[in-house]
Amino acid sequence: MKLFIDSADVSEIRRLAQSGLVDGVTTNPSLIAKSGGDIAETIAEICSIVPGPISAEVLSIDYEIMVTEGRKLAKIADNVVVKLPLTWDGLRACKVLSDEGTQVNVTVCFSAAQAMLAAKAGATFVSPFVGRLNDIGSEGMELIDDICTIFSQYPEFETEVLVASVRQVSQVVDAGRMGAHAATLPPKIFEGMFMHPLTDKAIKTFVEDAEKSGQKIL
Repeated sequence: MKLFIDSADVSEIRRLAQSGLVDGVTTNPSLIAKSGGDIAETIAEICSIVPGPISAEVLSIDYEIMVTEGRKLAKIADNVVVKLPLTWDGLRACKVLSDEGTQVNVTVCFSAAQAMLAAKAGATFVSPFVGRLNDIGSEGMELIDDICTIFSQYPEFETEVLVASVRQVSQVVDAGRMGAHAATLPPKIFEGMFMHPLTDKAIKTFVEDAEKSGQKIL
């Protein structure tokens, strides 16, 4: 499963990318506003750090403007994925841009029906928001299971399921078990994936035993 970082903090992305485990990055206007950077400059810098898909979101909700903005964003770098909202106009814009060869991430998906339309519109990725569904009392991971099951029935659907609004490491594991293609994670969740108290305890024991016995490699 691909692991993306959900952030527009260039220094943080650069630090995490040094692990060699970051497959892509997702951004949105809120994250870029929080970072204080210019949209085009921020996206260009992130694209130079991570060679994988970098989702850059349009600012408009109007069909014609979204198409224009999408074309402009796509020119920033070859690995830009234009991020569009899952609305009527967003799906129309997705069809136009995807037909032109532009990668598209259709975002803020909250139902399997919406995901099916995104796939039919030629989206490269569809991003179901599991955390926000949980906030209103629904089970976000059930949606991921539904979408993955439906997509598996139709080989002509090339759209990848990109799990978003992830708030727990367990959701990443569940997404992988269900067959999701990718998940985009806040930095703290990404780093939390390698943490376990038993790992820390075992390492502490190994280090102490090596020191006591005087073992050396260098």
